[in-house]
Amino acid sequence: MSFVVTAQSMHFPGPLPLSSGATLSDYSLAYETYGKLDADGGNAVLVCHALNASHHVAGVYAGQPQSVGWWDNMIGPGKAVDTDRFFVIGINNLGSCFGSTGPMHPNPATGRAWGADFPVVTVEDWVDAQAALLDALGIRKLAAVMGGSLGGMQALSWALRHPERVEHAVVIASAPSLTAQNIAFNEVARRAIVTDPDFHGGHFYEQGVIPRRGLRIARMIGHITYQSDDVMNEKFGRSLRSAVEGAAAHTDFLYSTQEVEFQIESYLRYNGDKFSEYFDANTYLLITRALDYFDPARAHGGDLRAALARATAKFLLVSFTTDWRFSPARSREIVKALLDNRRKVSYAEIDAPHGHDAFLLDDVRYMGVVRSYFDRIGKELP
Repeated sequence: MSFVVTAQSMHFPGPLPLSSGATLSDYSLAYETYGKLDADGGNAVLVCHALNASHHVAGVYAGQPQSVGWWDNMIGPGKAVDTDRFFVIGINNLGSCFGSTGPMHPNPATGRAWGADFPVVTVEDWVDAQAALLDALGIRKLAAVMGGSLGGMQALSWALRHPERVEHAVVIASAPSLTAQNIAFNEVARRAIVTDPDFHGGHFYEQGVIPRRGLRIARMIGHITYQSDDVMNEKFGRSLRSAVEGAAAHTDFLYSTQEVEFQIESYLRYNGDKFSEYFDANTYLLITRALDYFDPARAHGGDLRAALARATAKFLLVSFTTDWRFSPARSREIVKALLDNRRKVSYAEIDAPHGHDAFLLDDVRYMGVVRSYFDRIGKELP
């Protein structure tokens, strides 16, 4: 049973210096909290979100039974991250389209929507903004920071950028940087968006249109990479839709040149349609660029061991055998670099069939690993 939660927002009138050299002033962050903060503030857990998620990590909104948080199976009373014990915070990243200041919001300098003029943001910028919000909540130290995929990159960055504030870092289905293939997938998705006639150089808000075609294709490309070949074959194989059903499935311009024949086509197009209804095109460009840029080893001549020397936290890393987008080999790179620095590391490689999406699913072994680790963290609390 999910619990009822309320979204909150915090305004920051002071400037936030960004990695690009730009400064973002007068910004707001959307966030949610679950559980109760101990008197000493020592039971706080920050959950960082991935590309298309948000601060709505767990629970449901009042009167909206379908509004379940994206990691509700992981976080809540009695769950692996137990909100009867921990105070969990979810924060929406800057540049997102779910409440925090982003491209859809007014640029103070012009009074018009930022659009494509919104400054470039990085994982490090998100971490600094999150730190500012935690300061405002009176939280100086985190029992843990955790995340999957892009969220895992943020957890790793927290351990490097604010090592004195992190006791444990939980990095799931993530990597120390993107491979060239990953960057290539992101670039193809971005090209789909920026070449959509409705994109208008990123200033489509003023035109009263949305580049839905580009967003649909971008999501379809991404969705293919999040699942394993085995899972797609098991779900869909080469099954055909009926001629009548296929012809009626989609009627807009994007799909009018060819009927939907295979079940997998229908599935991808359905997910693309849904994504284009709620996600912002400029946000997609910003977040995938932040993914591409993340590489803490770059400042150390590519030496990940040297890059991770700053970390003092204890770590849990989890990977999944069929995740070819963020493969176990990338997690093992982080594990080795941490061990070379004599840091305390736990590592679980789960033999799961679901591909990258496994970090969102209810694998008993996976949930058991996380639960056991947070039970250990709980025993360290005063």
